[in-house]
Amino acid sequence: MNRTEEKIGLSVQNSAFELLREHSLSNLVEREIERQIISGELTSGGKLTEAGIANQLRISRGPVREALRSLEQAGLVVNEKNRGMSVRQISLDEVGHIYEVRAALDGLIGRLAAERITKAQLKKLKELIKEMKVAASQNNFVAYFPLNIAFHENLALAAHNPALVMNYRRVTNELTLFRRATFEKNVSNIQISTKNHEQIVKAIESGDVDLSEKLLFDHVMDSKKRLYEALNLNR
Repeated sequence: MNRTEEKIGLSVQNSAFELLREHSLSNLVEREIERQIISGELTSGGKLTEAGIANQLRISRGPVREALRSLEQAGLVVNEKNRGMSVRQISLDEVGHIYEVRAALDGLIGRLAAERITKAQLKKLKELIKEMKVAASQNNFVAYFPLNIAFHENLALAAHNPALVMNYRRVTNELTLFRRATFEKNVSNIQISTKNHEQIVKAIESGDVDLSEKLLFDHVMDSKKRLYEALNLNR
């Protein structure tokens, strides 16, 4: 290999490493922005700028740009003409429709999980319930909310259907801020949710596909009702 070929080879290799580094960094940025949205640090309708996020995280704007594109595809942020990127705002009518879709997806998740869940996945769900019980006993909404999200995420994975998980995540991302409000405005909902989770895990562990499907469908529709109650809406 001559020097020219060596230089070309090194250039290609360096470009590949740089692409991998940028891609990995964009994933980290995406998770951080998603965390800030879920935690309420970034509010619905809040403006997002590449420069602002890059400065906050002390990185270049490239990974931020890629992260925002991924979050737009996931339904958490929107890019509007003459306004730029912002945390997505969803109307209450849209919320009702999305909850209906989520209920159907969760019902299928329950059915498949009852057939396919592994011992390790079942153990993880039980561990999460223990942690949720502690948070519920303290009416600790801040600790409970991420555990609730983790519980449903792990439950979705237990269905062992990547296409279902992908669509489930899209729908739940759209509801994130409203799911938070259900517990934030009425902490007693934490107790109700935890009891529902226990019943769901018992049904899945027993392999009862019909009961698992029903419990999860009802759980989501009840969550929709509790949200409207928390917001003092009659729907």
